[in-house]
This record gives sequence, C-alpha cells and structure tokens, in this order.
Amino acid sequence: MLLTILDNKLKYAGNELKKIDTFNVKASQFNHFNGEYLKKKVSERWNDFNGMKVQRDLYSAFLIMNVKDNLCEIDSGDCNENWVTFKTSHDIEIDRLRTSEHTLASMGL
Repeated sequence: MLLTILDNKLKYAGNELKKIDTFNVKASQFNHFNGEYLKKKVSERWNDFNGMKVQRDLYSAFLIMNVKDNLCEIDSGDCNENWVTFKTSHDIEIDRLRTSEHTLASMGL
C-alpha cells in the first residue's frame, strides 16, 4: 500500500518508483572499495573499512543511491566519486545522533 501511494505521488510529479533487485544488489553485504560481498550478522551495525567506521544502514542507503540503471548492480565508480560527500555527511549525522537526547539503539549508537 505504501509503495502504491509513493508511486502515485511520484507519477504526479512526472517520476516513477524504481525497485532495485535486492537479491543481486545485496547492499548490506557489499564493499565498494574492493567489490567483495561479506555476509554479516544482523547484529553487526557498523562496517570497518581500514579504520573508517560507517554505520551499516546508512552505507546500504549510499550503495542503493549508486545502483546502475539496470537496478541489479552497484556502480563502484559512482560510489568512489560520491564517497567523500557521503562520508562527511555520515560523520556529521552520527555526531548529531550521538549527542541527541533520543537514542537509536537499532543503529548501534
């Protein structure tokens, strides 16, 4: 129902809802730095890229943002191009959340 509502609103604005192939994309497992997939436990909330800590859900959203037009694979080139902007925004948001009086346990903060 929610997707139908979103799709209708997008159509009204001249856009369309795009559904990625989550089976092939596997955003929660992919590492755009080396192109490898690593299955993680649901309880693992952070990725560690050679000392760079990135919250898993935010990183998955970043990867999904950089999916190719075929909606089946991540464009590592786009990820590399957008990485610095993402990481800067990520760190600002994580700091904001950590200092907030409301905590988000599901994000591992």
